[in-house]
Amino acid sequence: MKTIFVFLLTAFVNLFSIEANVYMVLMEDDPLIMMSSRDREDISLYKERMTRKHDAFLKSTLEEGSYVKLYSYTHLLNGFAIHVTDKKALPMLRGAEKVRSIHKDAKMKKLTTHTPDFLGITNGAWPELGGSNVAGDGVVIGLIDTGINPFHPSFTAQTTVTKSSKFKGKCEIGERFPASACNGKIVGAQHFARAAIAAGEFNSSLDFASPFDADGHGSHTASTAAGNNHIPVIVHNFNYGYASGMAPGARIAVYKALYPFGGYISDVVAAVDQAVEDGVDILSLSIGPTSVPSGPSAFLNVLEIELLFATKAGVLVVQAAGNGGPSLSSILSFSPWVITVAASITDRKYNNSLILGNGQTLTGTGLAPPTVGGVFFPLAAAADVSQMNIAAGQVENCQSPDPFIRTSVRGKIIICSYTFDFESEEASIATVSDTIQRIGAAGFILTMDPDVGSEQIKGATVTLPVPGIILNNRESSSAVWEYYNSNTVRTRSGKAIGFRGTARILDGRRATFVGPAPVVASYSSRGPDVNNALLETADVLKPNIMAPGSSIWAAWSHDSEGDERLRGQSFSLLSGTSMATPHIAGIAALIKQKHRRWSPAAITSAMLTTARVADKSGSPILAQGRNKLSTATPFDFGSGSIDPSRAIDPGLIFDARFKHYIQFLCAVPGVDDMSIRRAIGVGCPIPGKEWCSDLNMATSVTVSNLVGSRKVIRRVTNVGDADEKYRVVVREPIGVNVSVTPSVFTISANASRHIILVLGATQRTNSYTFGEMVFEGDQKHIVRVPITVFVSSVLKH
Repeated sequence: MKTIFVFLLTAFVNLFSIEANVYMVLMEDDPLIMMSSRDREDISLYKERMTRKHDAFLKSTLEEGSYVKLYSYTHLLNGFAIHVTDKKALPMLRGAEKVRSIHKDAKMKKLTTHTPDFLGITNGAWPELGGSNVAGDGVVIGLIDTGINPFHPSFTAQTTVTKSSKFKGKCEIGERFPASACNGKIVGAQHFARAAIAAGEFNSSLDFASPFDADGHGSHTASTAAGNNHIPVIVHNFNYGYASGMAPGARIAVYKALYPFGGYISDVVAAVDQAVEDGVDILSLSIGPTSVPSGPSAFLNVLEIELLFATKAGVLVVQAAGNGGPSLSSILSFSPWVITVAASITDRKYNNSLILGNGQTLTGTGLAPPTVGGVFFPLAAAADVSQMNIAAGQVENCQSPDPFIRTSVRGKIIICSYTFDFESEEASIATVSDTIQRIGAAGFILTMDPDVGSEQIKGATVTLPVPGIILNNRESSSAVWEYYNSNTVRTRSGKAIGFRGTARILDGRRATFVGPAPVVASYSSRGPDVNNALLETADVLKPNIMAPGSSIWAAWSHDSEGDERLRGQSFSLLSGTSMATPHIAGIAALIKQKHRRWSPAAITSAMLTTARVADKSGSPILAQGRNKLSTATPFDFGSGSIDPSRAIDPGLIFDARFKHYIQFLCAVPGVDDMSIRRAIGVGCPIPGKEWCSDLNMATSVTVSNLVGSRKVIRRVTNVGDADEKYRVVVREPIGVNVSVTPSVFTISANASRHIILVLGATQRTNSYTFGEMVFEGDQKHIVRVPITVFVSSVLKH
């Protein structure tokens, strides 16, 4: 509550001049948060009593009319904010009994968790839709995930939210999930666990037989998609900025089907079924299978088919690509009726620095406070300040406080080593921090063990309550050890008796905004898409689009069972395509708000054809590989990086309906009419389409096996407000000649027309090559479609 009040105070102060005499006065008595034992029924009474005491104090201390009280702080602080109108008031307050401190209010600059600004939403899509509080208004996003923490400020009720006329979902009341949890922001919540119970994995005391999020993942994705705007991100008493969902005005429907241990497809299918029945507009799934499904085609897997029917019902489905990158064909979302999301790194970086006593500065990571006072502290290796009868290998990883000699570690920075004993990198790093805190050391340095290799330590963005730095390369680690060893006095037996080496750790919690961005994250799963478990490539481009997915701040569940290092926190900093997916779901809600009647394919088209392939400097987007950067291809990021402002007004769209997806399935190699009937209940039309590439996809023109030539037909629709003239510009893939008819055309508003492409192989490439077809409109619309081709055989003369 403290941080929320401070934000409100800043907003209110803007009503006055910048020089307004506003002060925050803190009182000596404890705030509510400091109460050790008090029943919940007493909270409101306690708050009321504190507020009355503030009023009585002011009335007895200051003259009437000399001040205006703005707030009473009762939860995290005991105090109040006042606007002083008489210069005599301040000296009187300073001399009053029970006043602990007085702070003059100051102008604050905006600090954000960055992705809304990075994507241009704050100055683009939100103003276009009437402002952040109504961005996504009237749209319901359904999230299939681990539930939600309804008590989080990201999900408090918003008075501006418009009720959806079609949503009919219910609010399931259960443990940690009262009826009040469905507050207008959260409009529906249910849980699905029958398969998990049957498998013996569900533990009702830990996993909660209710929509409450016992993990944290679901709260994170929900707040990224549609969390309230400008929510302070406070972790370990430090404000990292302000969080916002992509569509703060949208509403959230929760379908809990996953748990800390994972989940089962049958529970997920039940959740999707219920969500569509309830009337959600968008489904966000930051989940996927563990591998490519077996059977004649991955597209005929039960979940893929159910998502096809969801699309038929008018529900847009967004799914994570997977975290198997940078390996090729690591994609775990397969079908063309689903938007598959890749993850990028933004320009926000958290770096930390270590200054050694010899003046050398080493760079590392670790969202940690600095060592106190800006002074240097003695360095000590973990093994040198531990009991002698403990093996060094059990001490150097700093996973337990027990071996350390307390009198030897106090006031020192402890050098620990990242070893093979780290079972989970994030959790083990957090354990190091906990050890340092418990033994009373000044901080820690985590160095790389040479035996581990050169691969960087994952989890280096874990937030830490004590000063600490993670040295993520062998050179820096070696420099620390060389300096330490040369400045440590030892006996002949090797026992350390003098610690002359010193260091100090700087503040690693303050972000910098540098470097190329966006960049495809190394872990983000890559294409090409596959038809089946044999990994035969498909005429479908996957992933489809890219959104921020690395180091994303978002809501968390305070009592998380999924990640012990985050227990007790209200926000977490996570990475993965799970984090990228709700960005796209939220942006889809913005488009849906403006274009209520658009089909899922039309919304998909709007996002894909307007995506950007250049970074913020205008250079081609790069992709992380194995220890290298290279120019990204459509197999890395699909159509490119999402551009919300352009997606709201795309100019042209490529639309597709249920029957077109059936035609696509009937053209999949190895799939016959009977397979289609068994999976979907309908057979193949006669005559059918010859090629999967005939599907009117905005995702791409993808041909996985070009022999000679192929004709591809696309149908575009003008969704702009006026007639527009387009010129078609083609960049040909290597080894392919591409002709387009017509190359110039004028299309009326709401009209449609066909575009015919002929792809002719000119040389066998033995690999995929990439090009693009760009429609340049005279009303400034730019519509881009990737071309992805594998030439198996050239044209015969």
